[in-house]
Amino acid sequence: MNTLNETSSPAQNARALIKILQEIFAVFRDYSPLTIGIDKQILACHPEFERKTLRIALGMHTHSLRYLKNLEKATHRIDLEGNCGEEVTEAHRKYAKEILRERSKKEAERRKALHEAKVLEQQRTEKLSQLVEKFSKKS
Repeated sequence: MNTLNETSSPAQNARALIKILQEIFAVFRDYSPLTIGIDKQILACHPEFERKTLRIALGMHTHSLRYLKNLEKATHRIDLEGNCGEEVTEAHRKYAKEILRERSKKEAERRKALHEAKVLEQQRTEKLSQLVEKFSKKS
């Protein structure tokens, strides 16, 4: 079950660990808000997981788009067994909302820049076609 590789990068191992956690725990599959200190719970159940890799994996998971969207709307955090834990604070919901807003803004800017680049390329292509047509008529 452990698909972590000593020769892989920490990020690759963390991604592999996220997949393992999603196979084992519904709270990860569902991207539910995790209880604070869940890393200790996981290590108690699975001491074979490396703490550093687990921390990286948890960071990646909790900063994923699906997790942040769920956190923004959630009222309670969920433990490994699927039980309700502490309430999600308003500060944590606001943080998730702000991160999502920033990502959305960056994505919109990226799409706009891509669109503008395509328009410029079309204009260049059109201009070149016009020049080719103009100069090919003279010959």
